[in-house]
Amino acid sequence: MKLTARQAEILAFIKQRLAADGLPPTRSEIVNHFGFRSPNAAQSHLKALAERGAIELRPGKARGIVPLGSDSTAEASATSPRNELPVIGRVAAGTPLMAIENHQGSFQVDRQAFKPRPDYMLEVHGDSMVDAGIRDGDLLLVHRTPEARSGQIVVARLDNEVTVKRLRKTRGGHLFLDPANAAYSPLKVDSSRDFAIEGLGVGVIRRRLS
Repeated sequence: MKLTARQAEILAFIKQRLAADGLPPTRSEIVNHFGFRSPNAAQSHLKALAERGAIELRPGKARGIVPLGSDSTAEASATSPRNELPVIGRVAAGTPLMAIENHQGSFQVDRQAFKPRPDYMLEVHGDSMVDAGIRDGDLLLVHRTPEARSGQIVVARLDNEVTVKRLRKTRGGHLFLDPANAAYSPLKVDSSRDFAIEGLGVGVIRRRLS
């Protein structure tokens, strides 16, 4: 596989972010990191990498960049400290807010103390989940999975917004995202919206004293 110097740098950056965060970078993060003047420059390099078999581009996903030729999950696990979890963004416990998915640091956590084991952390904003022990400013430990049972606390994406709520499935097939605070109303998942489960909330690290 013959790559230009810039293409090799971009591929290395993708693998570095995958190892550190457990997720590849977004195109915007590539633009910012390399100082490109427009997203088109980053996209042209990504297309060239895909044509050379270095990566796979998955359309419709902000992080749809998959390095080829190695087990990305195994590579990330091998290069990341076993008990270090990245903080990769923030999540709303209240009205859903726009997803922010930047690497904001990391914390030492005993992953084996949680079942299922967490993959990353999100900073909580809002108080809609206080009765479930999730407060504003907490770090929510998240196990990455697209599936959840009714009653579980989930990180859910509605269009381009992310929120943490308790999932409720009715017998009629309807989905609701329920708060754990009487001041908030449940969110009904409208079939017209792009909805996805990003993961399960499996624990909390408190950074602010009450």
